[in-house]
Amino acid sequence: MQPMTTEQIRALIARGKLKDTIFQALGIICLAVGLLVIFLLVSDMLMRGLDRLNLDFFTEFASRRASQSGILSAWVGTILVMFVTALAAVPLGVAAGIYLEEYARRNWVTDIIEINITNLAAVPSIVYGLLSLGIFVYAFGFGQSILSAGLTLALLILPIVIVSTREAIRAIPAMIREGSMAVGATRWQTCRYHIIPYAMPGILTGVIIGLARAIGETAPIITIGALTFTATGVDGASAGLFDWVMSPFTVMPIQIFNWTSRPDPAFEVNAAAAGFVLMGMVLSMNAIAIYLRYRMRKNIKW
Repeated sequence: MQPMTTEQIRALIARGKLKDTIFQALGIICLAVGLLVIFLLVSDMLMRGLDRLNLDFFTEFASRRASQSGILSAWVGTILVMFVTALAAVPLGVAAGIYLEEYARRNWVTDIIEINITNLAAVPSIVYGLLSLGIFVYAFGFGQSILSAGLTLALLILPIVIVSTREAIRAIPAMIREGSMAVGATRWQTCRYHIIPYAMPGILTGVIIGLARAIGETAPIITIGALTFTATGVDGASAGLFDWVMSPFTVMPIQIFNWTSRPDPAFEVNAAAAGFVLMGMVLSMNAIAIYLRYRMRKNIKW
């Protein structure tokens, strides 16, 4: 086989650069189209609901009259449900990820557990709703409460938190563990002072992704019996400190669904405003995660 000439090598390099340029241009076009669609949808939602974005909209309960209807019970219920979800899913998911990656032995049992966790991340959310209806609502007797909703969404995002925790731990160089154990640190001390701090930015990213998915879920919440209107948990001054956990609830996706299903076009304006508020809540969660991740990475010294 004859060696390639200089002209042939240059032509081969030129073809490769041309393919790279075409691929890069296609990627930029796809990105621009996606951003344009998102911008148009958000702009349309903002323009339709801008008139309703005032203080009364956040401090009034839902009403039969669109002009007097607000999202007070919905956004308060969303915050309370997400609080329970985070309290249940984050510690359990992070601990499970650390155990599977750092402590569990590599055998057929752990292989089955890993396969099931990966598969659970792709299970439709309605399945978790049906499971929670039988377990939390009826078997445990929690009823149609904030606790049931929070635990349902915790089950939904638990596989995401576990997988993201394991991936963040795997990204840490092996020399960190070896150096820690070489100076006499135990496995727990290595995890406590080295593995977890270095992996925390990645773990936090997975947690926020899971919570962002949970905050917009509707099917499992409807399945366990979320209400379309409730004033519980807002004006119960004489109630106990944690009585809100067992209270009936509604959340932002349920309120938006209720308004969009009504024949009066005025409620669609409310739904657009509520959708923009929900999107703002998700973006705020992501902004906090980005800030915390930046601060943590800034403090890490490899």
